[in-house]
Amino acid sequence: MPIDWLQGSMRVHRAMARLAAAHLLALATVAICSCGASKPANQGPPPLVLEKTIPLPDTKGRIDHLAYDAAGRRLFVAELGNDTVDAIDLVSGRRTIRLSGLRHPQGLAWLDGPRELAVADQGGAVRFYRGESLDLIATLKVGDDADNLRVDPRDGFLLVGYGDGALATIDPATHAAIKQMPLPAHPEGFRLDGDTVWVNLPDNGSIVRGDLASSKVTARWSTGLHRLNFPMAFDRKSRTLAIAYRLPARLALVDPATGTERQVLDTCGDSDDVFFDETGGQLFVICGSGEIDVYRHGASGFEMTAGVPSRSGARTGLLVSQESRLYVAARALGGSGAAILVFKSRSD
Repeated sequence: MPIDWLQGSMRVHRAMARLAAAHLLALATVAICSCGASKPANQGPPPLVLEKTIPLPDTKGRIDHLAYDAAGRRLFVAELGNDTVDAIDLVSGRRTIRLSGLRHPQGLAWLDGPRELAVADQGGAVRFYRGESLDLIATLKVGDDADNLRVDPRDGFLLVGYGDGALATIDPATHAAIKQMPLPAHPEGFRLDGDTVWVNLPDNGSIVRGDLASSKVTARWSTGLHRLNFPMAFDRKSRTLAIAYRLPARLALVDPATGTERQVLDTCGDSDDVFFDETGGQLFVICGSGEIDVYRHGASGFEMTAGVPSRSGARTGLLVSQESRLYVAARALGGSGAAILVFKSRSD
């Protein structure tokens, strides 16, 4: 059987499964009232204030992940529906470079050491672009549907999720995959802590914990009646995993050692990103329903403090804690052009 045909068949199968899940989500959104909006525990000054809006000219379709170059003060935007990646100068608020001809770019990662941008796309490639001019220097074929990217802070190695279930470790010095960890299903959000990795597997209804040293899964936890677990965050200080579900719309705070749910809270609908604020002690959930839910850790656990309006369909973003800013990608919708919404975080 030709490999291209087989890979194409797997792509179609995954696409159909996700379409069915999306249809189920739409029905559930009507049936479950708490799926769209949640009630903040206290009213007060908004924890996020819209500071400015940066236009993304000539950008259509869904926007996926973001990456940040601190030294260059640049934000990178994966414009999945546009087959482009934009580099935004955050000082001027203007696009400086557009990378085009990509096959639905999804994951982005900025490598500080070599000053390279890594781009993962649905075509199964991870491309590396170097320096201020973002010159293409290497292309690595890892497998169908290359998605989320993470940089291991210990050694600068890059991890990418792809295919029907795998994580690859890439050496940025050689731009070659040096390890693969098999997984039971396609990986979505994942987080690292030393040799430990936690991975969301929404197609499998589970979360897994893996060991990077042995490239093996060491535990699997069923999500039960909570489904469509795409975003994940990890807080080292409190040793807490945050998992946001779309069906029903819930935020689970999980013990990373045992998989036990410490808390399950209401959250906004169509979540796709979640972040712990390392400096302000807050937790943000970004949702396509058009809001960002904000939580704070108190004496009895996490509680919601605000639901901050954003834009309908704006469900991906990036928290830059050292700047106290949350960047949210808003697709072109309803007469409004695509843009980056820049929120200033208040920790007081």
